[in-house]
Amino acid sequence: MKEFLSENNIEFLYLDISDSMLNLKRFLKYRDIRPEFDEIKKSGSIGLPCIMINKGEHFIFKQAEIEEFINN
Repeated sequence: MKEFLSENNIEFLYLDISDSMLNLKRFLKYRDIRPEFDEIKKSGSIGLPCIMINKGEHFIFKQAEIEEFINN
């Protein structure tokens, strides 16, 4: 994801949830309440990598979704 964003000159802020408890808590706050994560949680996955756009306005999980988002 980071490589794709960089190669396409898309500004982003990278946060690693394992860097701090605060980063983990911020991620879980969204993951636990947002419907975008429902299928991911059902499958037993964590939901990473994910891209959050505009402070939670939209979540993207796959490169194809990013490409579609930037092309619209």
